[in-house]
Amino acid sequence: MDYKQRIIVDIEKIDKSLDEINHLTFTSEEKEIIERAKSYKKDSKYYLEKKDEMTSFGCITYAHGLIDAIKLSHNIN
Repeated sequence: MDYKQRIIVDIEKIDKSLDEINHLTFTSEEKEIIERAKSYKKDSKYYLEKKDEMTSFGCITYAHGLIDAIKLSHNIN
């Protein structure tokens, strides 16, 4: 799997993670964290289109970290 394919898979995974937490009730701080994760996902797509795979991967990785923190705080594996 090349870098571009890996990033595309990670973008799909972040969408699944967002779906997993969609039903929860969030604090205003958690809502901001989720919005930032969505922004990083959008940035990842942008940089992927620009063929800047390094930056794209960094963005999607950061988005995963933010969503993982939300999932952890709500006891979701």
